[in-house]
Amino acid sequence: MSSEAASEGSLVSLRDLPMDSWMAGLPSGLLDVPLWNLAIPGSHNAITYCLDMNNRSPIDLKQPDMLQKLDKYMKPLIRPFVYKWAITQECSVWEQLDCGVRYCDLRIAHRPSDTSSDLYFYHGVYTTITVETVLKEIRAWLDGHPKEIVILSFSHFLGLSQELHTLLIATIKSVFNSKLCPKTDVVTLRSLWSSGYQVIVSYEHHLAHCHTELWSHIPYWWANKCKAEALIEEFERRKQHGRPGGFFVTGINLTEDLKYICSHPMESLKDMVMPAYPMLLSWVQEQKPGSYGDSLNIIAADFVTECEFIQTVVALNENLLRRST
Repeated sequence: MSSEAASEGSLVSLRDLPMDSWMAGLPSGLLDVPLWNLAIPGSHNAITYCLDMNNRSPIDLKQPDMLQKLDKYMKPLIRPFVYKWAITQECSVWEQLDCGVRYCDLRIAHRPSDTSSDLYFYHGVYTTITVETVLKEIRAWLDGHPKEIVILSFSHFLGLSQELHTLLIATIKSVFNSKLCPKTDVVTLRSLWSSGYQVIVSYEHHLAHCHTELWSHIPYWWANKCKAEALIEEFERRKQHGRPGGFFVTGINLTEDLKYICSHPMESLKDMVMPAYPMLLSWVQEQKPGSYGDSLNIIAADFVTECEFIQTVVALNENLLRRST
């Protein structure tokens, strides 16, 4: 669908845009809206499709001591158990971008006792793929989609020294180069396109203040609930206090706790998430992007290629068109 076709008022159906290029297909009425006032689909813990089941990959040090000890002495039994609750995405980052994801939650780590400077992603356990490899994959995808904008949120930084932070920042700059959008007061699709920028990097570390190419940490609303009803109730409460001024994320990702896992020993995170998706998406459909106090911006989820989550979020931008007419 062309932008001209999409601009026909009530005939707009953003859900029908090709999701690999939905930003390029948005109607002209949305091109000058600040990016933090658009509805943008995001991937929670985006790089968990390649977690390392190999014995050489330890459970990360933020896991409970009991789990670390069990993993050390009973790895063949414990690792599959941890693995099925740690996977939040099943598709590669390329596939996620093709499906319309435009925000990636990236948890960075350096493996203990690793003498190299290689960095990985982690969620319970570490990935088999390095950070640099994924960033180059994202760069290659962007080269083929010159009007799509990706927001990358680097956070957590398990086991990173100052030197490794410096190396990571240098890698980010080297890989994305002129595509990196520097910190600025307002970003819109039209302004980004005119400058050739395609990547906004959020960096949750004080070093972000020393680099014009790095944006400060993007707030992430996390409900820490294992039931959809409780998650929705928490976000409705937060909305009453107003939204942050710039980019922010509402994570509709459910969170298991030890009690839930122990009472569902044969299940996985996906088994917990999928039955809740219809209720979560019904709530998402009621949300509105924009600058209002109760508006949402980036909406992130687990298993983002399921249940038309991405199309549902993109379609919320139709509300902005209605308000402008």
